[in-house]
Amino acid sequence: MKKDEMLYLRAARGEKFEKPPVWLMRQAGRYLPEYNLIRKKFSFLDVCNNPELACEVTMQPIRRFHFDASIMFSDILVPLVPMGAELSFGKGHGPVISNTIRSKSDVDKIKKIEPRESLKHVLESVKMMRAELPGDVALIGFAGAPFTLSSYWVEGGKPDPFANLKGMMYHQPETFINLLEKLGEMVVDYLSALVEAGADAIQLFDTWAGIMPVHEYRKFNLPVLKSIFSGLKHLGVPTTYYAKGSMHLLPEMKNTGADVIGLDWRSPLDEARVTLGAETVLQGNLDPTVLLGSEETIRRETRRILSEVNGSGGHIFNLGHGILPMTPISSVEILLDEIRGHSA
Repeated sequence: MKKDEMLYLRAARGEKFEKPPVWLMRQAGRYLPEYNLIRKKFSFLDVCNNPELACEVTMQPIRRFHFDASIMFSDILVPLVPMGAELSFGKGHGPVISNTIRSKSDVDKIKKIEPRESLKHVLESVKMMRAELPGDVALIGFAGAPFTLSSYWVEGGKPDPFANLKGMMYHQPETFINLLEKLGEMVVDYLSALVEAGADAIQLFDTWAGIMPVHEYRKFNLPVLKSIFSGLKHLGVPTTYYAKGSMHLLPEMKNTGADVIGLDWRSPLDEARVTLGAETVLQGNLDPTVLLGSEETIRRETRRILSEVNGSGGHIFNLGHGILPMTPISSVEILLDEIRGHSA
């Protein structure tokens, strides 16, 4: 199959389908027994940093479910390591960055990287994934958006309640903008390298953007996002922007330049369509906890989402956030059966 014929890529460019393409955020992960077998032997970062392991984990959900797209197995914080971040993942908790960024001098110490050199192992993973994937399955490369990356680096790990981050925004705004710009340059270089290595599309994750009111988003976040997406246009691949808890930001997100807007489960797709217009492709947005419910519930909620976007514009089916570790395999099978058997 030619790349332009891939269902996911066609949908991401705005084509409408009765049965939309589907993939799931965190589709390679702890709900899969085969993934857990690997994690018994290797740490999370070991898997991210080993091309063979990263490729194997990426392929696992494709073998089981033949999703229409596969997202590379990695982590948004991986590119921060060659920039100077001292990153670790402890058992039972999320990421920890021991050398936090709190001042102008900290920002000045951040290293400018060449991803093709310092992240060779990630690019090798992508090459292996693209070679292994079926020809009708698109490969998505991804990165964290600068605001979300800075949230982790400034806070030293999971950022909530964002006290240090907000402190920098309000008391050192020029320093914070400089941090975002440095991270933005890295993101463009990194995503460009992923596409060169074989990624068919790219997604930018802005998990924590929703904590900002509109005026902060417009001041701090929107300029760097517009710079990123304009800097990627020449690659000729579809781009997706996902921000959690961002319904209030949709009018601004429309101006980022992304081809596809990913929505969390709290954002009604029909209302988002009115705000974003028919030309913007929507991705989402089943609540991940629905997959913990009964077959009737899964089918009903899936049909509801399909009906919300029916005929109104391009749509890629996904969850509103990552699939939960306790999700039964059978729930994913029911979801896919409902989508693939759907008729308007």
